[in-house]
Amino acid sequence: MERVGFEILDVQSLRPHYALTLREWFRRFTERRSVAATMAPDRLLRVWDLYLAGCAHAFKDGVISVHQVLAAKPDEHGATRAPLTREQQA
Repeated sequence: MERVGFEILDVQSLRPHYALTLREWFRRFTERRSVAATMAPDRLLRVWDLYLAGCAHAFKDGVISVHQVLAAKPDEHGATRAPLTREQQA
């Protein structure tokens, strides 16, 4: 991003959020597995079981992570229209 003129303004780890989100996706998938079984082969359902449960565990334990990056391209005077704080984003 920096090579094409963007300035990184903020970075936030979403790891704890993803752990919770994946756990919820896994719970919902498990609840509706019988419906999913009418649309996909059992082999694919097992892949999703492993993927959702495994990723939730990996995010919870800090094995993997994901970050949200806020970047802006300054104008010719160095100004951006980005908010100064996270509170101002809303």
